[in-house]
Amino acid sequence: MRRIVVFGTTGSGKSWLAERLVAEKGLRLIELDALFWGPDWLPAPLELFRHRVECETRDGDWIAVGIYGQVRDIVWQRADTLVWLDLPLPLVMWRLLWRTLRRIVTQEDLWGTGNRESLRRTLLSRDSILLWALKTHGRNRRRFAVECSNFAAGRTVIHLRSSRDVERFVAGHAGLAQPLAA
Repeated sequence: MRRIVVFGTTGSGKSWLAERLVAEKGLRLIELDALFWGPDWLPAPLELFRHRVECETRDGDWIAVGIYGQVRDIVWQRADTLVWLDLPLPLVMWRLLWRTLRRIVTQEDLWGTGNRESLRRTLLSRDSILLWALKTHGRNRRRFAVECSNFAAGRTVIHLRSSRDVERFVAGHAGLAQPLAA
């Protein structure tokens, strides 16, 4: 495990898990959100985003956090391990709600972009991260299963389906790498 991709639906705990792996393994962290989002929540143009990801994943050992279809070919091709956080929707929504509220209260600057969570954006917007997670959780689960089946050949896939799986993985228990169920 020298080039790891941690992915899952919004709010599944990707950054939290990646930070623990970085601390344990001493690998460089690559936040795909930081490469994608610019000030005022404007996404990077596709060519720029792909270039940034290409440069960040070219050399050395790393842990990439996130799953963007626009760059999956680059990131997954260079990875040796894929860690899929596939947690139940109620758990994801609970964690996402608390994370979002914490970010609103602390006015956390996301990825050094000046972007911040807000009550208005969270509760009164079509761009609500809570609404996004609710709408995409099931669709992402199906999509990620297909992507792992089609594009993960030659890589270890670690499919974490519960908080207990995540805790065991963080604690260093091997044996969670398993073939994906159809």
